[in-house]
Amino acid sequence: MKEKNNSQDQSQRFIPIIKQLSKSVREYKRPSLLAPVFVMFETIIECLIPWIMTLLLGVLDVASRPQGNHDQFLVKLLEFLKGGAENPSYILIILEFGAVLMVLATLSLTCGVKAGKYTAIASSGFAKNLRKDLYYRIQGFSFSNIDKFSSSSLITRLTTDVTNVEMSYMMIIRTAIRAPFMMVFAMIMAFTINASMALIFLCIAPVLAGGLILIMAKAIPFFHKIFKKYDALNESVEENVRGIRVVKSYVREDFEKQKFNKASNEVKQNFTKAEKLVALNSPLMNFCTYTGIVLIFIIGSILIISRENEVLQWTELQSFMTYSFQILMSLMMLSMIMVTIVISIASARRISEVLNEESSIISPENAVTEVANGDVSFENVSFKYNKAADRYSVENISVQIKSGETVGIIGATGSGKSTMVSLIPRLYDATVGTVKVAGRDVKEYDLDTLRNAVAMVLQKNVLFSGTIKDNLKWGDKNATDEEIFAAASLAQAHEFILARENGYDTMIEQGGTNVSGGQKQRLCIARALLKKPKILILDDSTSAVDTHTDALIRQGLKKYIPETTKIIIAQRIASVQDADKIIIMENGTISAVGTHAELLKDNEIYQEIYYSQNKIEPDKGGNE
Repeated sequence: MKEKNNSQDQSQRFIPIIKQLSKSVREYKRPSLLAPVFVMFETIIECLIPWIMTLLLGVLDVASRPQGNHDQFLVKLLEFLKGGAENPSYILIILEFGAVLMVLATLSLTCGVKAGKYTAIASSGFAKNLRKDLYYRIQGFSFSNIDKFSSSSLITRLTTDVTNVEMSYMMIIRTAIRAPFMMVFAMIMAFTINASMALIFLCIAPVLAGGLILIMAKAIPFFHKIFKKYDALNESVEENVRGIRVVKSYVREDFEKQKFNKASNEVKQNFTKAEKLVALNSPLMNFCTYTGIVLIFIIGSILIISRENEVLQWTELQSFMTYSFQILMSLMMLSMIMVTIVISIASARRISEVLNEESSIISPENAVTEVANGDVSFENVSFKYNKAADRYSVENISVQIKSGETVGIIGATGSGKSTMVSLIPRLYDATVGTVKVAGRDVKEYDLDTLRNAVAMVLQKNVLFSGTIKDNLKWGDKNATDEEIFAAASLAQAHEFILARENGYDTMIEQGGTNVSGGQKQRLCIARALLKKPKILILDDSTSAVDTHTDALIRQGLKKYIPETTKIIIAQRIASVQDADKIIIMENGTISAVGTHAELLKDNEIYQEIYYSQNKIEPDKGGNE
């Protein structure tokens, strides 16, 4: 009773998932409906063929033994075929039946080809739409949504999980239709031949169905665990491939192999447990079907011999056996479908989780569609990545930044610098307090408008496969060559680009592995400048650039984009000492705000950083 209730609960929970995934069928509804229709006709014809064969054998038996105890339908059919002739032509009868069988076989083949065609179109189209829906949904996620799933898990859902659901959908619209239809029509034909013999199938079917449902209910939780292990395995591979240079430089190949083997073995162990349960399908099915065949042989033979063909003809027994094998094949197909569906249920749940996930950051109704200037203000702002976290990542932040100002932010690793600036373009939303741009709460802006007004060069610079020009045009897809050259020159990237054989048409390899760290940073700065932002945020984005080039970039920014608010996060004081104001972050709070001279005079943290970086003793440094 408990197992039954669990099965009902699972099916009820799965109905919303089916409704969610069915939305991705869209323009492939027609082939999705045509495929089962052709499967149905193919199945009906296949079930008619053994019955026609039975009639042929029965008619031939009547013709060869006119005095025997025959079915009256067969006697009348023979008389019709004879057409009044006393001596029927066996060859003519066989040819007539053969013509009918050829027509049926041709129709069955045509229906099968059509069913296969529409199944392929429907399943591959459904998978295409599903991947598209997933990808578009992920593109709309905020950073917190992505943090919730992890990138490796999202990749698994876009690939492995979608493939599993595609296979299941393909089997559902063809095999899952064919198997029940085959079984139902084969049973109908079996009842037509002999109802009492056909009852054998009705006794066996519930036993098999109950066993398959029990196995499925037990196996589903294991497959759900497997895909979590898959995420961990993919994360290990992704991390290793991305950091392969570090792995090799530290000779950590053996450690990475052990980590991979551990994740791989966990997947194997869970798969083994699940497959052990699923493997019970085959012996259970074989036991039920072969038990049925043995009973048919025994009971059928007894009826033929003891009742002298009054209850069952030998030709009918032969057809009965054909239908038995058709039912056997149907059960085998159902068993295969069960395995596929059990695997895909876990995948479907994971896909549905992503599709049902609402972005935590969306544009409001009647959103503001213009950012007037680059003013930025933080008013008692606190933020934590997880609502259940004990402490805030940044706390009680209050600061005013005027449009066109250059503001430096320094502080130890983990002091909240990057977290603070990520609240400006709403990569995250403040937990407490208000972040304003141009005097308006950032939550009032249309997201695209706000983010187009804020250019952010992150700590982890990313370039995409394509030419240098293609990468720069991410900032403005309509940028002219002159604008591209100007932005590259401002970012001190123009010279090294021209030094390449193909210049701006030089191909960037995946991840930007064919350019140095400093070159990558300068390209990313140029890309950000092409946005012509009201606010430019450089998050430690010149750390791989020498101090001379860093100084040239800062001078260029000050000279050529004076109205743009420039927020520079840096580890080097040299990168921010010319700023209009410098913010010192400590343990998620603002420790001090001032100019270089003011902080060097009064702030111990700033003094310590300055003296250590310039190798000056405090007693010799004075107030420079």
